[in-house]
Amino acid sequence: MRPTLTVPNASTGRIARPFEVTMASILRFPYRKAIATLPPTMSVALQYFRHHRRLPNLSTPSRFTEKVQYTKLNTRDRQTTKLADKISVKEFVASQLGNEWLTPTIFAGDALPPLKQRSWPIPFVIKAAHGSGWNIFVRHASELDWPAIEVACQKWLSESFGTTTMEWVYWQIPRRILVEPFLASPNSLPIDYKLFVFSGRVHYIQVDTDRATNHKRVFFDRTWRRQPFSYGYPPDPRVIEKPRCLDQMIEAAEHLGKGFSFVRVDFYEIDGKPKFGEFTFLPDSGLLPFSPDQYDAIIGSLWSLP
Repeated sequence: MRPTLTVPNASTGRIARPFEVTMASILRFPYRKAIATLPPTMSVALQYFRHHRRLPNLSTPSRFTEKVQYTKLNTRDRQTTKLADKISVKEFVASQLGNEWLTPTIFAGDALPPLKQRSWPIPFVIKAAHGSGWNIFVRHASELDWPAIEVACQKWLSESFGTTTMEWVYWQIPRRILVEPFLASPNSLPIDYKLFVFSGRVHYIQVDTDRATNHKRVFFDRTWRRQPFSYGYPPDPRVIEKPRCLDQMIEAAEHLGKGFSFVRVDFYEIDGKPKFGEFTFLPDSGLLPFSPDQYDAIIGSLWSLP
């Protein structure tokens, strides 16, 4: 990797400066190189141990995080890959729910168009269709740094997402760039509601707050009762209002998620109306811990593996 490379921060979309990216890359490179040489099962087990401080049960998994690892190793589904594609999924969602559930597409293609064609109204978001967290938010004219954005997009297009973590869902997705309008207030990231659907029924709703500053995470059940656990990030003690269109989100998530033993379906609420976000089949690659730990098994018990 060249020392001058800049890439967007996965959680904030900010264009990182070269030095901090280079230092992080230097620290990660030996680990990733070693992981890449291992057989898949050993690689998954070692990464799981690194994050959870225990080895996973990959033959008869019971925990949610173990079942994510099992899915990485034992499942290959073309429909899953199509739905993880941020561009092709729109056709599916439109056919199931209608176009009004979709965020409009400003641009989609194999690369950014020529500069003179990028007269997109600010604010907008640039995404990699074949990855997760590869986003750049241009909310103000001061954030429109085309040289840095071009380098970031080139980096995305040169990589398959999730190769180190064995997230096969993304490997066959065509490498493309998607541009959409930024639908929330330019001064904050929109809240997205991540609905955990097990065998066609929503059981939990994950809400992430302050993602650009001090990331927190809280869970609710389908009746919007706060749950006593967190997943990977500290809980947010503040009151989080129930979205006005929660019932619509639940109905849509269960319709879209039927036929899957597990899928997370994400939505936004814009002006009181629901908008589809994305499908996620391997949340956080199963590498984040639950707190208290017992909820890893409690939530895992809802997932009936095929």
